[in-house]
Amino acid sequence: MNRVVSKTGRIGLFHNHIARRWAACIALMLMSLMIRSAVAAPEDEVRATFDRFVAAQNAHDVKAVESLLLGSPRFLWITRGTPVWGADAALKRFASLYEGTWRLDPEVSGLKVMMIGDGAAQIYIPINFTIGAPGQQPQPMRFLMNMVLAKTPGGWKVSSILPIPAPAQ
Repeated sequence: MNRVVSKTGRIGLFHNHIARRWAACIALMLMSLMIRSAVAAPEDEVRATFDRFVAAQNAHDVKAVESLLLGSPRFLWITRGTPVWGADAALKRFASLYEGTWRLDPEVSGLKVMMIGDGAAQIYIPINFTIGAPGQQPQPMRFLMNMVLAKTPGGWKVSSILPIPAPAQ
C-alpha cells in the first residue's frame, strides 16, 4: 500500500514539526530560569537567617537566638577582644547583655553575602550597636560585622560572629 501525501499534508507536517521545536525551546528556557532561581536561593536563605538573627537579638529572645546558632562547642563569637567558644557560653553571655540595652541596627545597603561552597557562607555588614549595662547610659558603637553560617539539615546556622570595631567617621 502506497501512502500518498498531498502538498497540504506536507505543509501540515512541517508546521507540526516547527510547533514541537518551539515547545522544546520554551521548555528549555523555563528550565533555565528555574535553575537560575535555584542558584540564587542559598544567598536569599542566608539573608533571611541574618534577618531572623537581628530580630531575635533586638527582641532579646534567647530561645530564638539559640535556634539560629550552630549548636557546637566550635561555635565562636569574639566580643570585646575575648573569644566565646560554644553556643551555650554565647547564649549565657547574650542573656546577661539583654539585661541592659542591646540593639543592633544593620546598614542593610552594605550587606554582602559570599558563598563559600555549597555548605557555608560569609556575611559582611556594617552595623550599629547600642549597648549599655543595666541602669547606665547606652553607648552607640559601629562595627564591621563578619559572620560565617553553615548549612545544616535544620537550615542555615551562625557558626561564628566576628565584629570588628569600625574607625570613627
